[in-house]
Amino acid sequence: MTSGLGRSLVHIVQNEVTGKRLSDYVPGKFPGLDTKSAAKNVIKRGEIMVQGNVASTATLVFHGYTIVWNKPEQIIPAKIYKVNLNVVFEDEYLAIVNKPAGIVVSGKRFDTLENGLRAYLKPSPLEDALALPRAIHRLDSSTSGLVIVAKTHSMRISLGRLIEEKAISKTYHALVIGEPLPFGFFDSPVNCKKALTRFETVKTIPSLVSGRLSLLRLFPETGRTHQIRIHLWEAGFPILGDKLYGKPGFVLRGKGLFLSATGVEFFHPVKGKQIKVAIDLPGKFQRFIAGEYRRWEKYSPEALKTSGE
Repeated sequence: MTSGLGRSLVHIVQNEVTGKRLSDYVPGKFPGLDTKSAAKNVIKRGEIMVQGNVASTATLVFHGYTIVWNKPEQIIPAKIYKVNLNVVFEDEYLAIVNKPAGIVVSGKRFDTLENGLRAYLKPSPLEDALALPRAIHRLDSSTSGLVIVAKTHSMRISLGRLIEEKAISKTYHALVIGEPLPFGFFDSPVNCKKALTRFETVKTIPSLVSGRLSLLRLFPETGRTHQIRIHLWEAGFPILGDKLYGKPGFVLRGKGLFLSATGVEFFHPVKGKQIKVAIDLPGKFQRFIAGEYRRWEKYSPEALKTSGE
């Protein structure tokens, strides 16, 4: 039995437990202490008491013993970072938000996505609610799109496991220079680690400057740092606006990187239902494609030849 008493959580050992080590018994008995490593950390910090005494990892517990977790207050920053976010999905356990390009997901700096979430997300009413919702994966600051956010300790752990098990499917869209095959995959190692990205070519248009531009739909099967950007660069189809891996002279002022995380799909770890979220392409994609096509129709050699006849 576990109950909350202010800042303290109390657990009474109910089962026929005879001389079990505290570090082996505690995992799963308190919200937020679902793993052995997490339990060891709070025990070593002196936050766990058994029968009124501060316990160690080697303390033995028995049937009827009282275990108290004196949980410290979670510190909430006074200021909220002002950022324009769109919440695509939310319940008491998790949320999915659409991150604008140019925003860092997390870190020690103030201007991060995580520091702006409180202005948009409802506080979780659950016992193991996080004081600050946490993103469970990253997007490059220059990449826009969907980010999954945990609102409780246990959900953060569960979503982390889904990532490790490759049970979260992600979809990206990118505007690249060149004309890839209609579909295929890239499987060259990234940072000496196995990496796989599948792709589909949605459309290809002529471009006066780039020759050909293609809109791709991409499905990363692994999650290496900069995986999509590196795979496309190595294949000869760099993403438009990529300052790090792009083609010199094709970084457009004020346009940014043409890469967006547009879809996620997974099964809710608690509710068991399928979560499938998709967003439209950022407006800059469609505007740039339409502008390039208009310029081609007006200034291409064929157009100029026709207008001169």
